[in-house]
Amino acid sequence: MKKILLSCCLLLCTTTAPLAQDTFSILAIDPDTKEIGSAGASCVDLFAFSGLSDDFLGEIFPGIGVIHTQAFYVAANQANARNQMNQGKSAQEIIDWLVANDVFGQPELRQYGVVRWTPDGIETAAHTGNQAPTPRAQITGDNYTIIGNVIASTAVVDSMEAAFLRAEGDLACKLMAAMDAAKRAGGDARCTDNGTSSLFAFLKVAQASDTFGDPSFLISVRTRSSDGIEPVDSLQTLFDQRKNCQLINNLSTSPSLETAIRLHPNPSSQQLYINHSHPSPLQLQVFDSSGRLHQQQSLRFTERLSTDQWPNGMYYLQFSTDQQSWTTKIVIHH
Repeated sequence: MKKILLSCCLLLCTTTAPLAQDTFSILAIDPDTKEIGSAGASCVDLFAFSGLSDDFLGEIFPGIGVIHTQAFYVAANQANARNQMNQGKSAQEIIDWLVANDVFGQPELRQYGVVRWTPDGIETAAHTGNQAPTPRAQITGDNYTIIGNVIASTAVVDSMEAAFLRAEGDLACKLMAAMDAAKRAGGDARCTDNGTSSLFAFLKVAQASDTFGDPSFLISVRTRSSDGIEPVDSLQTLFDQRKNCQLINNLSTSPSLETAIRLHPNPSSQQLYINHSHPSPLQLQVFDSSGRLHQQQSLRFTERLSTDQWPNGMYYLQFSTDQQSWTTKIVIHH
């Protein structure tokens, strides 16, 4: 069942004065793979705030669910949502508790989204206060929730839903399609004069085996209004470097790359050994944590990469054939 309500605006409530912020975002679970995803964007300059990551408004609990807190954002409300999820509450129970226990007694200003597994399947829920800035909207579907405030129009969330449902590929591909659709529909109204949909954007997907705070797939972009950069387009560039959605549907036509490739040691300091048993020729692309291409080459069945000159940090290794691709991550620590 789908529920559509009107409601909107995101604020960062600090210990001093709050900063008005508007947001469009989507949360979803893949019922087949149990991947959990989160994506969003907003017209706020995060460079003005210390300690906030680009993906702060969405929290993924691998194998369990995902929450988004926006519209007059208060960190304490998000912490309360996290506690409720960890206590095993259902999606609607989490929403009801947040509304009843708002830290400033102003739930009418907030906007929340929750998607989580239950013994009976996936549950979705949302809340948009009747005093949240307009335009504002929310949509809940069978396995997704979409929320937006101070958006160009309610067509932003409608377009996100249509693109998410229409897109082919895995959960990340569907989320990226939704973000692109939001940009095309106008995105964040407060960035209209800037000529962009937002000032920062993010997309992340966690596997059931991931740990909290460390999703397998995470990309983000942070800009200033003076940069003249469209964050969602930049997010798409980072996305395309790590994933080819056109190949996703062919993954079952040949052996899984994930099971055919073995990497060791990880973390690595001097050498990284790659062994694979895949019958097709493999290509390797290595990206650093900012999405820049670090190295690329064809692979033999056994390969040794010298990592002693690589700067410390996290790297993404994308292995690909003509039919499929697989990305994993390693840590370099000297």
